[in-house]
Amino acid sequence: MSASSSFKLSGGFRGKLQDYKLLVKFNLSFMVVFSALISYLLAPKIRDYDLDTMLLFFLAGMLVTGSANTINQVVEKDTDALMKRTANRPVASGRMSVQEAWAFAVIAGLAGVSILWWQFNFLSAALAAFSLFLYAFIYTPLKKVSSISVLVGAVPGALPCLIGWAAGNDDLSAGGWALFAIQFFWQFPHFWAIAWIAHTDYAKAGFKLLPSNEGPTKYSAIQAIIYSLLLLPVGVLPYFLGGRDGGGMSGIVALVVVLIANLFMVMQCVRLYREMTVKAARRVMFSSYIYLPVVLLALLANKVS
Repeated sequence: MSASSSFKLSGGFRGKLQDYKLLVKFNLSFMVVFSALISYLLAPKIRDYDLDTMLLFFLAGMLVTGSANTINQVVEKDTDALMKRTANRPVASGRMSVQEAWAFAVIAGLAGVSILWWQFNFLSAALAAFSLFLYAFIYTPLKKVSSISVLVGAVPGALPCLIGWAAGNDDLSAGGWALFAIQFFWQFPHFWAIAWIAHTDYAKAGFKLLPSNEGPTKYSAIQAIIYSLLLLPVGVLPYFLGGRDGGGMSGIVALVVVLIANLFMVMQCVRLYREMTVKAARRVMFSSYIYLPVVLLALLANKVS
């Protein structure tokens, strides 16, 4: 094989690999599965942190999440093609056929759910399958119907925490629901900030994602403030619930970290209300990206300390 043909072959492979990375929305999937893995490690029954088991759980999570994101791109291929931020996705751009994407989604989804069932438990597998269905077949088409889709989508968005807890504890006890609640309410200011920034693109595609029909308005900013405020009482739940031997999941240091993170989110949402700019919305978005790992890692640090 000549040097030039070898280069073309490797370039084609890298291109296909990049397309699959875009197909599964790798960065988003990684963040989702990260929250599931931390929730798994927070489960009281998990005392030993076995790397092989953690990697297997992470693989299962990436497969299920990647499957859901793939179906999302197949269903939205025409609207993705209309938006600048999504036009380069492999199915929307025509670089990947719908048949190939569907084949990957089915194989990845079945593989991920099967790993959870055989290597962990049926409960986590059933929750993962339900989450995939709800995200791909209910939330995705609902985005063009009503902004209630954000509420519906927040359920599969928060289920990874419950899936991780169920995989580690084999139950749906209070600690798992506390983690679910944190991620559930976190999604509203997070997602509305993204919808604010990309409002023009979303409106062009017919998506109704902001709470106000008029788009980025004071009402939308107020809603972001309300849900960020709801994170304050929800954020303290781990201090009282779900810990080992009946104790809390969070010590005083972790509680303080969580409260500071919550107040920071509230502050950024208030700034959005005052400034009403894309720049302020971007601050909310980046703050939310920081918030979740800080809170989850603070809780995990409390457990392992």
